[in-house]
Amino acid sequence: MAELVYRPVVGAALALFKALDLKIDTQGSENIPRSGGAVLVSNHISYLDFIFAGLAALPQKRLVRFMAKESVFRHRISGPLMRGMKHIPVDRKQGEAAYKHALESLRAGEIVGVFPEATISESFTLKSFKSGAARLAQEAGVPLIPVALWGTQRLWTKGRPRNFKRSHIPVTIRVGAPIEAPADQYAGAITRRLREQVQQLLDEAQQGYPDQPKGVSDSWWLPAHLGGTAPTVEELRESR
Repeated sequence: MAELVYRPVVGAALALFKALDLKIDTQGSENIPRSGGAVLVSNHISYLDFIFAGLAALPQKRLVRFMAKESVFRHRISGPLMRGMKHIPVDRKQGEAAYKHALESLRAGEIVGVFPEATISESFTLKSFKSGAARLAQEAGVPLIPVALWGTQRLWTKGRPRNFKRSHIPVTIRVGAPIEAPADQYAGAITRRLREQVQQLLDEAQQGYPDQPKGVSDSWWLPAHLGGTAPTVEELRESR
């Protein structure tokens, strides 16, 4: 029943992206298993990241059940869609139920999507990772799949208006090789290894990105270390 909702939503998203003439470049989808459970782990720079990270699994004919904050499920429009697609609501104050739900999904052979930074990175650099993804993979006995997204922040990100104009924005999706999560290893060590792989994929995505800002006013989407005007981690910390 869930796929009666999921597949039309994917089709609508693809139609929108075609209308916007987005230049989506996906590499590494073959690293996503065609069957069985896995934890797909992505960086987080846009409100649309769950859609693009999910697109990475389509060539393998897989659908991803993303863990998302519970408030999204209460929205009158997004709520029914999120529930219909069997995504997993997360109450950040009481995360035990979400963890159990995700674990059951993994053991049932599903792919569960996780953003281990928890919130959007406004600096567009990789934040620290929480260890929940590694612990899920360990307990379910499934691999971790690292993913890096770049360019999605130009469409819709925190503190910026949506850009749903036909602006031909390139979006890069990179999927890395599976990372095993042995039960006898420390979850923190696995998490560090996972973050290193996502960082490497992100570096590759940024280095190969086919677009550059058109001027200073357009450089907001580049992190400071790449010459952009996005706030640094230190600046964000001081502003709060």
